[in-house]
Amino acid sequence: MDKNFYCVIMAGGVGSRFWPVSRNHKPKQFLDILGVGRTFLQMTYDRFIKIIPQENIMVVTAGAYKDIVSEQLPDLPPENILLEPYKRNTAPCIAYAATKIKSRNPKATMVVAPSDHIIFNESLFTDTILCALNYAVGRDELFTLGIDPTRPETGYGYIQSNLASQYNIDGIVAYKVKTFTEKPDKDLAQVFIDSGEFLWNSGIFIWSVEAICRALEAYLPEVYLPFKGGEKYYYTAQEQSFIDNLYADCPSISIDYGVMEKATEVIVFQASFGWTDLGTWEALYLQADKDENNNFIRVPQKIIDTTSDSIVFSSEENKLLVVKGLVNYMVVNTDDVLMICPRTEGKFKEVIADLAANEKSKFM
Repeated sequence: MDKNFYCVIMAGGVGSRFWPVSRNHKPKQFLDILGVGRTFLQMTYDRFIKIIPQENIMVVTAGAYKDIVSEQLPDLPPENILLEPYKRNTAPCIAYAATKIKSRNPKATMVVAPSDHIIFNESLFTDTILCALNYAVGRDELFTLGIDPTRPETGYGYIQSNLASQYNIDGIVAYKVKTFTEKPDKDLAQVFIDSGEFLWNSGIFIWSVEAICRALEAYLPEVYLPFKGGEKYYYTAQEQSFIDNLYADCPSISIDYGVMEKATEVIVFQASFGWTDLGTWEALYLQADKDENNNFIRVPQKIIDTTSDSIVFSSEENKLLVVKGLVNYMVVNTDDVLMICPRTEGKFKEVIADLAANEKSKFM
């Protein structure tokens, strides 16, 4: 393995769109929602440990999740768990990790990835990441992975490729990026698919630490410079105190909006390893194995009859769940919440909004 290759796993989100299983005290990245014996965070770590030295893998998460990360990834060095005192989106998270890595290894090249993605062809995934890492060494460009779209998905961002600028990098196709677009409506998403120019935005990035630090300084100096000023504190007992003070005044902004949409030299690798961002129950439903009635069911004790096109999920081992006569519904049961609602994103968003409106935030 190349000692100059690093991985940063972003694991600070609260996963509200997987409520009521995902909660503020233990979000979805720390759960085994798929029932495979590993959490999303552990599966992400398992993928990268094959190609990145263990001591070069970092996890950026909220301060409240320090013990959970240590428990689920016991081999991770404590100094590699970067704790954010406040949610500030992805640009500060990446600035923190990049400046910390650079303070120890200015020759580093890093991959940044969310902690809650599902990869179906892991061999092709690691080959693609290694290809991108090797190509990014010493280069000024910023790199990202775009996923071949299979449907007009409204829950993902899109990357427009410049088809006239095609590269072939060790057998993997890449393009210069024209534009980034946030989540479109259904009609616009279909236009994107029909054009053949657009890829799903995976949220996975590859770059040398020199390149991303230069880009951050150019496009987001108000974010970057405070972190750069902390190089003398990294890997010392003063690091956390410095970070806590810095985050209090740090702007909240995404790396896509703050840097990637403004940078002139961005290259997207076209990926086809099978990917999904399991950000919602609906995304899980679309990807999961379903029974003969098109239901996704994960319930230990159950009687399910005349029910179709539905999600039925329970985290309680000893409770019998009886469901009858539902079509296109969600039934999600935990030890303190039972949610029953239509299986549509709009209705689910109403449920989450109602929690705050009815002073039920203790259940979030």
